[in-house]
Parts: sequence; structure tokens; C-alpha cells
Amino acid sequence: MRVIAGSAGGLPLLLPKSDLRPTMDVVKGAMFSSLGDFIVGARVLDLFAGSGALGIEALSRGAASATFVESDRRAVAAIERNLERTKLTGEVQPMDIFRYLDRYPTQGKYDVIFADPPYAKVAGERDFTPELLGSESLRNALAPNGIFILEHLPGAKLPVRQVWECFRQKRYGATEVAFLRLLN
Repeated sequence: MRVIAGSAGGLPLLLPKSDLRPTMDVVKGAMFSSLGDFIVGARVLDLFAGSGALGIEALSRGAASATFVESDRRAVAAIERNLERTKLTGEVQPMDIFRYLDRYPTQGKYDVIFADPPYAKVAGERDFTPELLGSESLRNALAPNGIFILEHLPGAKLPVRQVWECFRQKRYGATEVAFLRLLN
């Protein structure tokens, strides 16, 4: 895994020694291709940050800031090492993402929010997708006209209710990516 483009383009990223599932380069490339120049100057929040690959890619491509939220201590260490390696600066929050959303963001703080949560593959596993889409704190953290990018299991029906508009959705193998914005 590597940074694809921008100031840190081509640099390899360290992966934490854990069971985290990193975003594949092809998926990351497609996401940022879709975002285009929207990422330049954006304030970015990377939830379930893992190695920090999405937030670091955003910073490398000109995002103004990135906040990485991750509860796994090995992943937090990998994010910090990856920021050092790429010579990029970001804020790392080592905590549960819902605790972070409930306590820290101010209204409309982030232009782009990435979330790559663990997938619920069998009945009884925690499914983060409905929790994220139902989170008032996440909605409040998103700036007007901001974009929420959610990776999820392919074919899963997104409970967008009458809150979110899914304006782009694409499948990449074992991952599906939804681009969402708040309905006015």
C-alpha cells in the first residue's frame, strides 16, 4: 500500500499488525479521482482510520487538515509513523469514533468524512453502517455541501432514510463505496 499522488505520491505506507482491512489502492484511487479538486483545501475526518491511508492521501493531494480517529493502538502507532514517513501533519485521536463524534467536532467542521468500518459479515456482528448513517453527531460534523464517503459490504442496503442522498455508488470487488451528502 502506498500514497498514490500528490506531495507524498509513491511513498509506501506501513500497515498495523492487526486484523484491520486496509482500503485497496484501486479503491482509494477511484475515490480521489471522484473527489477531484474538491479535496484541495478540504478539512478531512478519517474514521476507522487504520493505517491512515485515506487521510494521508487527502493531505498529500492538498487537503488543509486531516483528523484520524482510530481505537486500535497498533493502528494509531502506524498512523503516526506514516505521517512521519510522508512528512505530513495530522491530528490523531486514539479513541472510539462515536465517542469522538459525540465529544469533539464542532458544527460543520469537516468538508469530507471517510469511514471504512469493519464489515458485519455474519448475523450478530456489529454493523456500523446504520449506526453511522443514523448518527446525528456525524451529520453535525459535516460541513454544508460536505461529502461522507462510506465503504461497506457490496450489495448492503444503505439506510439513508430521508437524511442522506447517495449520489455515487460503485463496487470494487469485496468493497462498495457510497458517496453521500445531507439532504437539505
